[in-house]
Order: sequence, then structure tokens, then C-alpha cells
Amino acid sequence: MGPNNNSRVSSIDVVRGLAMVIMALDHIRDYFHITANTHDPLDLATTSPGLFMTRWITHFCAPAFVLLSGTSIFLQGQRKSTTELASFLVKRGLWLVFAEIFIVSLAWTFNPAYEIIPFQVIWAIGMSMIIMGVLVFLKVPTRVMVAVGLVIVLGHNAFDFVEDDPGFQSTLWWDFLHYGFFTAHEILPGHNAMLVYAFPVWTGVMMLGYGLGQWFVGGYDESRRRKNLLSTGLGLLAFFVVLRFTNWYGDPVDWSQQKTALLTILSFLNVDKYPASLLYLSVMLGLALILLAYMERVQNSFTRVMTVFGRTAFFYYIIHLYLIHALSTALYFFNGHTMAEANHPENHFPFLYLIPGEGLSLGMTFVVWISVIVVLYPLCYFYDRYKTLHKEQWWLSYL
Repeated sequence: MGPNNNSRVSSIDVVRGLAMVIMALDHIRDYFHITANTHDPLDLATTSPGLFMTRWITHFCAPAFVLLSGTSIFLQGQRKSTTELASFLVKRGLWLVFAEIFIVSLAWTFNPAYEIIPFQVIWAIGMSMIIMGVLVFLKVPTRVMVAVGLVIVLGHNAFDFVEDDPGFQSTLWWDFLHYGFFTAHEILPGHNAMLVYAFPVWTGVMMLGYGLGQWFVGGYDESRRRKNLLSTGLGLLAFFVVLRFTNWYGDPVDWSQQKTALLTILSFLNVDKYPASLLYLSVMLGLALILLAYMERVQNSFTRVMTVFGRTAFFYYIIHLYLIHALSTALYFFNGHTMAEANHPENHFPFLYLIPGEGLSLGMTFVVWISVIVVLYPLCYFYDRYKTLHKEQWWLSYL
């Protein structure tokens, strides 16, 4: 079977859309599940297998999305000049950083005073795009980008040994570059940056995605591409199992034998997202590549829905955060809480209109998730149609 450009593009959008849908589950759990803000769902001492896997499966989202962002950049380079692509990437990156600070952070906190500004995945993607724009402008060869990406992804956990030193103290710049584990730093009086995503490792993932784009260009044999994707994905999973078993390198937290076989398996799977460890990226990117291989030949109602979400990813991201927090706020007032209570200094949780320890069961959290996806689909569908019919409007490429 020869190359089919439509199926190739759809496979990328399907996996990206699936990542967006799964991502919403995690964010809904953050706002609605009863233990979301009192217990770590990956803490084997307090979690359940169902809650653990609900959190763990959402680890898939950021690596898949950032990888495919790099792939999309490569494919854009097939129809844009070097200068056009570089300019677009730098401007898009700056816009994403701006959006993280002023639009996304407000969606998370509902605090118009911006006392807490979380620097999360949109910021990391924005910074990575700026760097990619510079590299594209400098005409850095694809093989060099892939090599640098590999060095970053394979090597950044060496900094774990520095952080393990008993006297180690993180700084703002260290958090920007590597650690970034929900650490707050005052950047202006009364305004704190909360570092969640240290961006360099995600730049490395985007570089690898850029190299992946070579398998998706027109004329590339479909069967060869699927074989490459499948073998690389399985290879990454095997690499994860072998390296994880050694407890030597690749993740700051070792796995250990637990009181039951199931808990031991969960301990083995429990890899760090903040910062994104080598082992975390290996298993999640491996799954993403396997999905890309299989989704290429699947066309049904499910893939059509996922394609819509994949084609409207940033629009979806913004809308879903405001919708989820608005629904959570409605539940807050329904439970009898007041505006004054939300603004009381003793209750000044970073996310307003949310009381730690209150919320829904895991089953009801899934119900909210499905309901939110149902509401979001028509919005994304009509926005996707609008984009398709108004390609001449430049601003749509930034949303």
C-alpha cells in the first residue's frame, strides 16, 4: 500500500486528540476528586489501583503532545520557507508564554490578582518553540537536532545526583532549567511564579519529534513508517523495563518490592513527571509511537472525534480549563461556601473556589469527565470548521 497523506495527517491528529481528552481527565480529577488536593494519587501508601492508574495514564499527554508538536514543525517546513517557519515559531512561542502567564494561569487559579502564576506545559512548549525557531533560522541539520535532543533526554537525569546532595538548595534558575516541582518563587511583591515544567527536557522531546517528521513526509513508504514506529515504540518500552529494573539511572525515585505483587508493579511504573525523567519519557513516548503506528489505518467514529480535538488542541486547552474550573466553582457554592470564605487568608488555596478534602468519588469524577468532553466536542467541531473555511485569517494559526 502506497503513502497516503490524509491518513498520515489524521494519525497525528488522532493521537494528539486522544492526549487532549485523557489530559482533561487529570484536570477534572484535580478539581473534583475528593482526595485530589490532600493526597498524592501515586502514593502507594494511600492510593488505590484505580486512582493510581487514573493519574498514571494521564502521564501520556504531555510527552505525546510535545513530540507531535516537533513533528508538525518539521512538516510545516515542507511548505514554508526557513525564514517564514523560524519567524512563526518564535512569534508562536512568545504568544504561548504570554498566554500561560495571563490566560492559562487565570483559568487555573481564578485569581485576577495573579498572586500565583503556574508555569506549566504551555510555557514549556512556548520556550521550546522559540528555541526551535532559532535553530530553524540557523539551518541546523535535522540529524544534529535529533542528536541534541537525545543528549538532553538521555542526560538530564544526571542532575538528579546533584539534587540528592543533602545540602542542595534549588534556585529560581535551577527550577527553570531542571527541577521545577511546584516550587514558588516571588518574582514581584505579592506575585509568585510556581515552577511546574522545567522546559529544557521538553525542548529535547520536541527536537526528537522534529526528527520523527522525516517518517511522515509525502512519498515515505507507509509500511516502512509503521514498521519504524512500532519497532521504535517497542524498543523504548523494552529500554524502560531494563533500565527501570536496575534502579541505577533515569528516575530520581527507585522502585521497590511492596506487600503485594500488584503494588510492586505500580511501584515499578511510578516514574517522575516533574521533571520529566528519562524513564517516564521512555514509556510514554513508546506508547505514543505504537499508537501512531496502529492509528494510521483506523478510520471510524472514534478517530473522527479525536481528529477534531487534535486539530483544535490549543483552543480546546483554554476552553476546557475555564469550563472545568467554572463547574468546580458552581459545586463550591452549591456546597454552601461563600465568596468571602474563598478570599479568607486562612483558606487562600492557590486555586480559588476549591476546598481541599471536599469533592466527588472517583466514579463521579469520570462522569464529569465524560460530560465535559461531550460539551467540548461541538465547540471544537465548529471552531475546526471555521478554521478550515477561513485559512486566510493569520491569527487562527495562533489559536
